[in-house]
Amino acid sequence: MQKKDLSRKPLKLLLVSLISLGFIYIFTFSFSKEDTEKEHKSYVKENYKVFSFSPPENLEFAGNPVPMSEPEVYERMDRELNANTFFHSNTILYFKRANRWFPVIEPILAKNNIPDDFKYLALIESGLQNVVSPAGATGYWQFLKETAKEYGLTIDNEVDERYHVEKSTEAACRYLNEAYDKYKDWALVAASYNMGMNALSSELERQKASNYYDLLLNQETKRYVFRIIAVKEIMNNPEDYGFNIRKVDLYEPLDYKTISLDSTVNDFAVYAQEYDISYKILKYFNPWLRQSYLKNTSNKSFEIKIPLTAEYKSE
Repeated sequence: MQKKDLSRKPLKLLLVSLISLGFIYIFTFSFSKEDTEKEHKSYVKENYKVFSFSPPENLEFAGNPVPMSEPEVYERMDRELNANTFFHSNTILYFKRANRWFPVIEPILAKNNIPDDFKYLALIESGLQNVVSPAGATGYWQFLKETAKEYGLTIDNEVDERYHVEKSTEAACRYLNEAYDKYKDWALVAASYNMGMNALSSELERQKASNYYDLLLNQETKRYVFRIIAVKEIMNNPEDYGFNIRKVDLYEPLDYKTISLDSTVNDFAVYAQEYDISYKILKYFNPWLRQSYLKNTSNKSFEIKIPLTAEYKSE
């Protein structure tokens, strides 16, 4: 009789045990994961809601009604309203920055007889930041260099007033009034700010149209005025669109005094120390100063903002 090899039996038992445990683990894990996913989906279904917002029937821009009864116009407005409602992070920052800068922009628009709604044009152009576009448009009102000079802003190696909120708003008003003299329609004025008066006039002539809502335009300008109106609607009725913005969350207006400067400054870091602030804060309040010095060979007079709020002072 052949003698059995008993030394292999424990090894076989071990392998069988491991395989069995593997099947049990896989079955248990799969079952557990499936249950977890079901519970998760159930929780999401019960607790997470995404709503579609329908545009109001009565909307207006700069005192003129938007023809919401036209399906194509309605759908364009619907797109911008939902896009800006659900771009939460961006729209929340609109609220925060508007609290600081709208009080600066509003009186300048009013003084120049520009409808108040155009403050939302600056908001969608730049988010009320001194950004620079790929094409070189700069500042809150996104002026190109040559256009900015045409409307009275100083731009050289040391100074770029496209970064100056008050002065760039004044320049924007000059453009907007010129465009209104041409078109006699504020929606067309806003469209021209995006695509230029020459291009807009060409389209009006080619299409034999007389208002913005009847024009077939490039995708950006097609959406442009609707974006302004959508942001205006959301910011005027925040809770209707799910935004609960506390006053404490908003950025406060800047508190400052102005110092007249009509001479050379060799080093703005030293200049800042004279007012007990840092170079960074000096540039934060005066971003239109583009160098660390100001030669000012023409002895032009500039107004420098110096913060009064203690939080901006150097320790």
